[in-house]
Amino acid sequence: MPATKRFHDCPQILKDFLYYMLTIRGRSLKTVDAYHTDLRIFLRYMKSVKTDISSDLDFHEIDISDIDIDLIRQITLSDVYGFLNYTMSERENNSKTRSRKVSCIRSFFKYLTAKAGLLSENPVKDLETPSLKKLMPKYLTLEESIALISGVDTAHKERDYCIITFFLNCGMRLSELVGINISDIRDNTVKLLGKGNKERIVYLNESCVYALEQYLKIRKQPVKATEKDALFLSRRGTRLTARRVEQIVEECLKHSGLSCKGYSPHKLRHTAATLMYQHGGVDIRVLKEVLGHANLATTEIYTHVSDKQIEKAAKASPLSKIIINK
Repeated sequence: MPATKRFHDCPQILKDFLYYMLTIRGRSLKTVDAYHTDLRIFLRYMKSVKTDISSDLDFHEIDISDIDIDLIRQITLSDVYGFLNYTMSERENNSKTRSRKVSCIRSFFKYLTAKAGLLSENPVKDLETPSLKKLMPKYLTLEESIALISGVDTAHKERDYCIITFFLNCGMRLSELVGINISDIRDNTVKLLGKGNKERIVYLNESCVYALEQYLKIRKQPVKATEKDALFLSRRGTRLTARRVEQIVEECLKHSGLSCKGYSPHKLRHTAATLMYQHGGVDIRVLKEVLGHANLATTEIYTHVSDKQIEKAAKASPLSKIIINK
């Protein structure tokens, strides 16, 4: 859907922000669609508390197309806290969802203040992010990873084996994998296009090079000239979609006896990072570059210790073998 139709229900001030995020900041359409959804809810809430609209009107029927900078100027930090309370109590948003909304609201007001010059002061500059429960990333063990690679037995075995090998060895994102072109590959490296249109180079180890060579031997020719450079092709000769790759991963997990465990392409990315850190001894700063993270804090989720490490620590106690019979 064209961006103009996506944002048809927005006031001009919000359209300008969304176009700015798309064209200047280079955010993906998926990300900007999420901004659109969150800010539409935010502005509907603000209109409901700042203007005299009918209380009988359904929330989703509130028209925000007439909202201008005059209403925006009335918004205070207290109003934003009220909105976050509304999303928690009325919409049952968890802390992660509310945190995303906070980030979105911050970006919107930063644009209005620093870029558009429509506000002299930013009312949300002191807005804090809701506390998030820190969860360890879900990942396959080394044994499960070997079982997954060994168990690839699909109708397009060479292609799917290469996909699984890339995920488990390179830690690439799903969008990065489906976007790989043959021209992106040089010797033992591949150029990936990550979040925010940021490019990075990832090295292919021996397993990846072998898997790639075997796949390229049987790779069929694309049906369209526009697809001739796409690395991973469907049986129809078109670039694989993200959803199709998800299905391929699901099928491979099933063949390996690893289905119904909540694993996914993103969990394979977690697996690659965890194995590099725990078994490969890769420095956290190097891992950050491999994964294409913007900051080190994001990468630090992979520094969690394994159950075996915890068990080893318990056995390392000088009292571990002291048994006194009473």
